[in-house]
Amino acid sequence: MIPEKLNPGDEVRIIAPSRSMVILGEDCKKIATERLEALGLKVTFGKYVMEADEDYMCTSVEHRVEDLNEAFRDKNVKAILTVIGGFNSNQILDYIDYELIKENPKIFCGFSDITAISNAIHAKTGLVTYSGPHYSSFGMLKGFEYELEYFKKMFLQSEEIEVESSKEWSDDLWFMDQENREFIKNEGMYIINEGKAEGNIVGGNLCTLNLLQGTEYMPNIEGKILFLEDDEMAEKVYLMEFDRDLQSLIHTKEFKNIKAIVIGRAQKSCNMTKEKWIKMIKNKPELKDIPVIAGADFGHTTPIFAFPIGGYAKLEALDGEIKLLIKG
Repeated sequence: MIPEKLNPGDEVRIIAPSRSMVILGEDCKKIATERLEALGLKVTFGKYVMEADEDYMCTSVEHRVEDLNEAFRDKNVKAILTVIGGFNSNQILDYIDYELIKENPKIFCGFSDITAISNAIHAKTGLVTYSGPHYSSFGMLKGFEYELEYFKKMFLQSEEIEVESSKEWSDDLWFMDQENREFIKNEGMYIINEGKAEGNIVGGNLCTLNLLQGTEYMPNIEGKILFLEDDEMAEKVYLMEFDRDLQSLIHTKEFKNIKAIVIGRAQKSCNMTKEKWIKMIKNKPELKDIPVIAGADFGHTTPIFAFPIGGYAKLEALDGEIKLLIKG
């Protein structure tokens, strides 16, 4: 199921199935709401988005689930954006009303920890969900143009999207200082293994996706194109962590016939060079016949493009040239 695109006047519901909105500054919320309203959208909020336990920085399982289910139940809501990521959105998977979602398909978008919910919904219902900006992402004052452009292409238009690399990227704490930003020239996506592929997309944050392995919430990855990224939590051992998390996916019986892998850009503290990515992938004989590219604009740096989980991708990575198309 592909949800309907957005039109002027449509309502977008903001919910917090991971960390609470209480962690966002007033300037971030103001900019985010104004940006969405400038697209002609009506912004509303879940009942419990501002509740937060002091240890987990989120509200209870019951309240998180209530806001999510209510957003799908409300006929006026056409899209659902998550506030931000976190660490424990998988707590709510047993309590989501998947039949309700089947009967009320709509856009659901977020990234990072939200990977668990997005892939679970797709696995349980067949609904195409989206790895893309949070509500908080819209609160970025500078350097958001690319992200906004691809949000509009994915959610306000129906055409196939050709993904091109951003001109520059950032990994600074923009939410701490909106004015003094560091932007880095983007060298763009690059090829690790050449080839051509097309198929449906599964993926997002790799360590979060792996939390679903062995459960009813893990989507079938057989014959899919994997979009994978991870954050800086592992820092100095990022290379080893990504390597073994990817190997865990390779060991699943569904990994056979994977069509291609697209890797999102790592954060600066991960110290991942192009040479390290190439060495990691080339060291896996299971991947030798699979097209692999890296350095794509998704993950925990900014900006990012939204991609459809369950949607379509076509990749050509030949003779040093990359063409990546997505639709969903």
